[in-house]
Amino acid sequence: MTPQTLLTALLPLMADLAQDLPEAERHRRLLEALRVLLPCDATALMRLDGEWLVPMAVNGLSRDTMGRRFRVAEHPRFTQLLAASGPVRFAADWGLPDPFDGLVDGLQGHLPVHDCMGCALQVDGRPWGVITLDALEVGRFSRVAQPTLQAFASLAAASVAVATRQHGLAAEAEGERQRAETYATQAAGVRGGPRQLIGHSTAHKRLLKEIALAGPTELCVLIQGETGTGKELVAQALHAASPRAKRPMVSINCAALPDALVESELFGHVRGAFTGAVGERRGKFELADGGTLFLDEVAELPLPVQAKLLRVLQSGQLQRLGSDREHRVDVRVIAATNRDLAQEVREGRMRADFYHRLSVYPLHVPPMRERGRDVLPIGGFFLEEARSRMGLGAVRLDTAAQAALLAYGWPGNVRELEHLLGRSVVKALGRHAQRPRILTLSAEDLDLGNTNNAANPMAPPSAPEAPAGHLGLRGAVAQLERRMVLDALAQHGQQWAPAARALGIDPANLARMAKRLGIERAPS
Repeated sequence: MTPQTLLTALLPLMADLAQDLPEAERHRRLLEALRVLLPCDATALMRLDGEWLVPMAVNGLSRDTMGRRFRVAEHPRFTQLLAASGPVRFAADWGLPDPFDGLVDGLQGHLPVHDCMGCALQVDGRPWGVITLDALEVGRFSRVAQPTLQAFASLAAASVAVATRQHGLAAEAEGERQRAETYATQAAGVRGGPRQLIGHSTAHKRLLKEIALAGPTELCVLIQGETGTGKELVAQALHAASPRAKRPMVSINCAALPDALVESELFGHVRGAFTGAVGERRGKFELADGGTLFLDEVAELPLPVQAKLLRVLQSGQLQRLGSDREHRVDVRVIAATNRDLAQEVREGRMRADFYHRLSVYPLHVPPMRERGRDVLPIGGFFLEEARSRMGLGAVRLDTAAQAALLAYGWPGNVRELEHLLGRSVVKALGRHAQRPRILTLSAEDLDLGNTNNAANPMAPPSAPEAPAGHLGLRGAVAQLERRMVLDALAQHGQQWAPAARALGIDPANLARMAKRLGIERAPS
């Protein structure tokens, strides 16, 4: 490529630098220009976030790629790109898998990448991320001059630097970096991956806007949404967006607290306050002093505790159980529930004053069925988790599997999607005598036609229902009871106390009924 040709190809990007473009549009134009300059099958722009590379824009890769998070240490190609001082082209016989194997769009998307090159991007003297090019044809980049890619890389770094400054991230960069690291730590899943809010739908963008508005304030936020929508992640995002981000965020599941211990957990206790209290203990409010307290399943709190909580919320004063001494705390409270609290107030299960104090800023988390194509990038995140957990080379969805995910109603929301993809990877792997380089999930592996198990991944498989006339009266009643219990458990995320309330029976009676019907409590 002659200098004149290179300049002609780069001129549009140089013009873009002077324009006020949205970050996503700037990144999209950057990758389009790269594919014109260096014809390839796919490109990706990824930002470095701690030990992870997060896709900011992709071109020619499957939609679920945008939800994946790539741990640098698990991908030698990324490690080499970040360590190199210039562009790197990987030999076709290098042997190690490409992170985008199987993710290239098109009829040949199941094929592994055969030619790969890329380079690291620096912004303000620090590593910002990487830009990559992939091709399914061996030797596609053999004639690309390194100076050509280096010239593009310099312009790409300038482009992302402009986008960074335009979005206010360059100012106080160190403080923002620490805040991002705090959020990544708090949002980390049990396997170490940064669990973050993912999506591009209108409903998701509306949620992010609400978080951006409410996060920096000191207002109590009430997060409402169905089971499995990701309410805890929303709480973490609110905390990360607040001035308290460097202080602790303490979480407590109110549904898991026995009535006898709930006050001690929240407010602490002194020695001798009750049998077994052998010393003083701080409660969650004191542990969260200066930070945020997240009350999950807040509707489960008993009425007497609600009254004591109201005093803390209003005055910041509390007393440890068994003590008359006042303690003052500075805590922001974020609460979450999957129930209609206004209805709970009308039915006498929640104090009206407590409800109004919690819901200063109500925030609704949309269910999956309202988020359209977000299911694919969210699914990509879980597939990358499964790939890492099981030591696989690559995991992808075929076209029919993607269509099945988009067509399904998701009564269990994001949590259901996580469970579904986890077991689908196991099913797909079971079809191979040896581990394949690229594991492809089909619609049959997802088995979304089995709505009973899909809506309730933790429920035991049920036998086909026989016509009521063949069962007799008792058998038909038992069949109806079993179906209602399984549905109630599925709707309430396998939480037995809320399921019992929905059925209008005592939790102990539900346990006995479940045992009679052959329904086992899923292990926690």
